[in-house]
Amino acid sequence: MGTASQVKDLLPYRLTVPATDPDSRPCPTQAGVAAVERSNDQVADLLQEYADLIAITGGDAFKVRVYEKAARSVGGYARDISGMGLGELRGIPNVGASIAAKIDEFLHTGAIHQLEELRTKIPAGVRMLTVIPSLGPKKAVTLYEELGIDSIDSLEAAIRAGLLHGLHGFGPKTEENLLHGIELMHKASERVDLGVGMGIAEEIVTALRQVPGCERCVYAGSLRRMKDTVGDIDVLATSREPATLMEAFTRLPSTGEVIAHGDTKTSIRTVAGLQVDLRVVPADSWGAALQYFTGSRAHNIRTREIAVHKKLKLSEYGLFDVATGEKIASTDEADVYGRLGLPWIPPTLREDNGEIEAALRGELPPLVTEDDLRGDLHTHTNLTDGLAPLEEMAAAAAERGYAYLAVTDHAPDLYMQRMTDEKALAQRERIRTLDGNFRGMRLLHGTELNIGPEGTVDWPPEFLAGFDLCVASLHSYFTQSREETTRRLLRACENPHIKIIGHPTARLIGRREPVDADWDAVFTACACTGTALEIDAFPDRLDLPAELARRALGKGVRFAIDSDAHAVPHLANMRYGVGTAQRGWLTTDQVINTWPLDRLLRFLQEGRQ
Repeated sequence: MGTASQVKDLLPYRLTVPATDPDSRPCPTQAGVAAVERSNDQVADLLQEYADLIAITGGDAFKVRVYEKAARSVGGYARDISGMGLGELRGIPNVGASIAAKIDEFLHTGAIHQLEELRTKIPAGVRMLTVIPSLGPKKAVTLYEELGIDSIDSLEAAIRAGLLHGLHGFGPKTEENLLHGIELMHKASERVDLGVGMGIAEEIVTALRQVPGCERCVYAGSLRRMKDTVGDIDVLATSREPATLMEAFTRLPSTGEVIAHGDTKTSIRTVAGLQVDLRVVPADSWGAALQYFTGSRAHNIRTREIAVHKKLKLSEYGLFDVATGEKIASTDEADVYGRLGLPWIPPTLREDNGEIEAALRGELPPLVTEDDLRGDLHTHTNLTDGLAPLEEMAAAAAERGYAYLAVTDHAPDLYMQRMTDEKALAQRERIRTLDGNFRGMRLLHGTELNIGPEGTVDWPPEFLAGFDLCVASLHSYFTQSREETTRRLLRACENPHIKIIGHPTARLIGRREPVDADWDAVFTACACTGTALEIDAFPDRLDLPAELARRALGKGVRFAIDSDAHAVPHLANMRYGVGTAQRGWLTTDQVINTWPLDRLLRFLQEGRQ
């Protein structure tokens, strides 16, 4: 491994960045992502809507923040709140008497009357405007009051017609940003992130498995390949009573519209607008169907080409001998691949990105799995923007069987988190006291630093030296040039106290594009300085993306798969990070939080002396 100073010789960037106009808006706090719709999620959405409407109607900013905090707390609360009384509701962090009463009203009546009253004061389309990146409540109201704009479509039309010219606060750059935000929303509306798709699919599959006659039922397609986003969901099943299964499918609570209803395939659109296709296949075609409906189009073309060269025919019904028509493999997916002369290929690799060639050479990597993870190196507590206290997060991590957990609350440059030196030191003392008390799990005291516009971070070296682990992330200045962003990341890599770059591209899927950087230069620097790159497992991040992770792997970079949990339920997001790591071809040797504690601690100390 090289030294930090060698990076300057390897890369064409000087590690000083000229001052730029700041975009100081903080990265939004992530809300909880649940597998199925709970009362928590419904109430969280209503409280967030209440906060938005207060802001739009010119209400008190403090009250807005109170309801936003309550929405995050309810959405991330580990228990399902349905059936909870007022006293229990008030025990949820950030939920006071007034908000608890509103939640109780919803649980008993299905509505919040004060929210209903607020809804009458402003068209629904105006609130929808605030969903556009860079458009806040005040500007949304201005657009409505000045130009009568009450929908995203009418805003786009007005911008293109030049109707915003001269409107106070809406210059050319603002118009450009709004059009870009609308474009992102249009793209996002066609697909959902992996967490949303997985929640819908697992709810449907679980329900269908309970239908009499159902023998097997799984999801396939891009969801099984763990793609960042999915446009629809493929569900495969075998059943002794296919008509009964199809009928049950059309009557699920999540079904909003039946698109097509047949004996072997039925398509519905969920109430959330996502298409789901259910195919009931013969039991003796199960393996071939699962292979066919999982692989990408390009992967399936390659496997069919291999079959042709062997004088075979491959379809969703099986692998057949062309000359005799005999079915020679179909019931087992591994057998189908085996008869093609291939080992079983993990679903996450089936994209025709070299997996066929690697399989033919016997060089498929032993991909990292969730069971390989020994700890989580990026989590938050209610000391900053987390929802649960340290003890709850530690207990939940220990329940997952972890050998270690790093608590990495935000550093002071995210001013709204109100972190101070004194708070950090007090937390460190508490962590030292609790260390080992949760099934013997080791507690590490870390911090998530903010990489400033010039690559500096919140605390000086002498203070950073006291942490077991420092993660450093981009939380602002997302519009810097490619050169500026690259220099900024390189300077962070050179800091000997920073061992992980958190969510490196800063993307929010469907809401914010990745920052522009010379990633090959960043990867070279990380390999040289021994700085790991994070794969943030939040479904709306999945950052570092798989394609960049694979490029970084080629440079010799190490990785950390982290939950970035802000609440107990978020710890389970690790599955999505592992899926992204698998798509990047990562093995346990490259993922530092699969390592034993002693090896991890040695890595964390390298270069810090």
